[in-house]
Amino acid sequence: MAVPNAQYNVATPESLPVRIAGYQRRKMYDAFLRVGVAPSDTILDIGATSDRSYDHSNYLVCWYPHKRNITASGIDDKADFLEEAYPGIRFVHADGRRLPFPDRSFDYVHSAAVIEHVGSRLQQAAFISEAVRVARKAAFLTTPNRWFPVEFHTILPFAHWLPPRMFRAMLAATGKEFFAQEENLNLLSAGELRRICDSIGLRARATISGVQLLGIVSNLVLVVSKA
Repeated sequence: MAVPNAQYNVATPESLPVRIAGYQRRKMYDAFLRVGVAPSDTILDIGATSDRSYDHSNYLVCWYPHKRNITASGIDDKADFLEEAYPGIRFVHADGRRLPFPDRSFDYVHSAAVIEHVGSRLQQAAFISEAVRVARKAAFLTTPNRWFPVEFHTILPFAHWLPPRMFRAMLAATGKEFFAQEENLNLLSAGELRRICDSIGLRARATISGVQLLGIVSNLVLVVSKA
C-alpha cells in the first residue's frame, strides 16, 4: 500500500533538508503567533495531512497548546487521525478553494506550504480569497520562495528559476512527473503573490514578508488583516 503523501517526501526524515525545514517551520510558527493570536482565538488550519514522516508535518496542530480552538481541514481524509493524536482538534474534510464555512467563522486562518499545490494562479487566488473570507481577524499563509536557490520539493538547485514551462519539461524528462504538473507544484515569488492579492482586491490589507535562511528569503509569509 502506498504511503499517503509519499510523493512529497523526497528527503529522508533525519536528513539535513528535513532538519532545515523543521527549523524554518519553527520560525514561521513564531511569526504566526506574533500576528496577535490570543489563547481564546479560534484557528482554521488549512492543509492538514495524514503524513507522519516528519515531526513538523502538521506543525501548528502539533505545537500550538490550545488545541480545542483549532479546526484542521484538508483534502486528505486520512488526516482525521489528528483528532485522536491531538485531543481537542477537530478535522473537517474540505478543499481550501471551496471552504464549507460561513464568512468570518474563525478568528485566524493559517496555512503553511499549501498554496503552491492548488494549481493555476486563478486557483491560488481562489485559495487566498477563501482563507480571507472565513477569517475574522487575519489570514496567515506561507509558501516557499521561488527565488531561493534550492527548490524544497525536488531538492534541485536553480532549475526552478527557469521559465515554468521549461522547468516542468525538465522535471518530466528526469522522472519527476508529479511535480511537473501545475496542479501539484506552482511556485510563487513575492511579486507573483502580490499580483494575486492585487487581482482580488487585497492590496491595502495584504503584507508580504519573508523568513530567511543564510541571509536569503526561503519562505514567503502573507498576512491579510481583516481589522
